[in-house]
Amino acid sequence: MRLSKIKRETKYEKRYSVKMGELTTQVTYIKQYIIGLPVRTLHKYRETYYGEVKDCEECNVLA
Repeated sequence: MRLSKIKRETKYEKRYSVKMGELTTQVTYIKQYIIGLPVRTLHKYRETYYGEVKDCEECNVLA
């Protein structure tokens, strides 16, 4: 039985960029789970309109 598991989840979020303004994009989270409970987020990224993969630190989350 495995106690640790890494899971990828994609959901839509509203992000804000200085160049593009507000945009709704798919953000993918890679999380580590231990015994079914999320422990930490290893990485989060988003895919642009042109297919490039960018880190989410470039955009701010709108409140």
